[in-house]
Amino acid sequence: MKRIITLICALLIIGTVAVFASGSGQQGSSAPAAAGEKVIFWTSHTAHDLEVLREIVAAYNATKPAVPVEIVNVPGSETEITKLATSIRGGTAPDVYFLDRFTIAERAAAGMLEDITPVLNRLDPNLKSKYLDFAWQETQYKGKTYGLPLDTDVRAIFYRKDMLRAAGIDLTPFDPANGPMTIAQMREASFKLNKTDAQGNYVQTGLVPFATELQGWHYIWGFVYGGQFANIPQGKVTPLDPGVVSAYQLFYDWAKDMGPQKIQTFLSTYTPPNNPPQNNPFITGNIAIMVNGDWMISQFREYAPNLEYGITYLPVPKAGDKPTSFAGGWSLVVPVGSKRLEAAVRFMVWACGADGQRLYTKGTTHLPTYASLMNETGLFTTEHQFFRSILPVARSRPVLPVGAFYWDQLTAAQNAVVDNTSTPQQALRAVEEQTQAQLNKFLPLQ
Repeated sequence: MKRIITLICALLIIGTVAVFASGSGQQGSSAPAAAGEKVIFWTSHTAHDLEVLREIVAAYNATKPAVPVEIVNVPGSETEITKLATSIRGGTAPDVYFLDRFTIAERAAAGMLEDITPVLNRLDPNLKSKYLDFAWQETQYKGKTYGLPLDTDVRAIFYRKDMLRAAGIDLTPFDPANGPMTIAQMREASFKLNKTDAQGNYVQTGLVPFATELQGWHYIWGFVYGGQFANIPQGKVTPLDPGVVSAYQLFYDWAKDMGPQKIQTFLSTYTPPNNPPQNNPFITGNIAIMVNGDWMISQFREYAPNLEYGITYLPVPKAGDKPTSFAGGWSLVVPVGSKRLEAAVRFMVWACGADGQRLYTKGTTHLPTYASLMNETGLFTTEHQFFRSILPVARSRPVLPVGAFYWDQLTAAQNAVVDNTSTPQQALRAVEEQTQAQLNKFLPLQ
């Protein structure tokens, strides 16, 4: 079922590119605002993050801007933007959209986003220097700016100290003061935590590295193995890079040893899509070790304040290897057709500036991208400080005009490998063929 959904999303994305690549991409009007006019801001975020975004909008509106902002929750995800695409085609698009930053280049190439460079140059020509460089680069396409970065996030290992102790596992290797564990050490501890019921079904596990609802993604483990997913100067995607293949081999072997169908049944039961945060299997005691991001700190604070957990580095292939991590993040963009372009960008500059990001960092425990905020130590709890400390070693996805398409192809390959229905080489070769064919339409990249 996951592979079918992924294929449908991929086809929708291809169709979106075809429709919008021929669009005008003209700049929206910056005419004076009419009475009662509003900037409409769409986000697919829900639960706690949505509440914090509402706080940001309320704080901005309290500054009495010429055009206030109204936030609207809409369906969507990192790569699923059907409602946005439909609204652009129908001339009813919002003025601001909360977009996963690694997909900006693809949406800009498809003609879905306004180039906001001219407005930014009028409002603050030095804005680029105020952001973390990798986050700013993710807002660029063909030398133009199509969004502003609101946040970033870093991945690490979370572990339940109480569950590990109950299984007789020594916590010493998990202490980040001792550096990262090896993958072999992590695997050994994880398999000691696996428990089944009378029917042989898993009711508890340690780490499941490919549990996508718990951030068990291809990019993360590919980076752990030193993988390169693209060669930008050559205009190529490189899913057959040895480090990427090693990550998929980890998925294949781990699933095989747990039983592909048994572990999929477990994940379907305990990590269903849109699982309420309070039902996170780490909180309920069904998973003792997981990969996840810094935002979990705020969720634990709200839903499980007495949870006894620790945070440590992602494991490394062999002892002595330097730790790494994965950093993503979201941005505000202006969809094509906005009649309130300047008002929209003014809100984006405020929300993605010091005031807005300070609220977002405190409320969600994501990390800021507004560089000066990284020095405001009061923004970060003790747990959050660890994520702040590993941001310099984190890697991010390559900026590609097929970024979302590539992600979905990598995900389909991951599903096939976890099911043990395809070898890593077979699955990734198909990813290379299909993604490169799409990327060739946009060459040269530089």
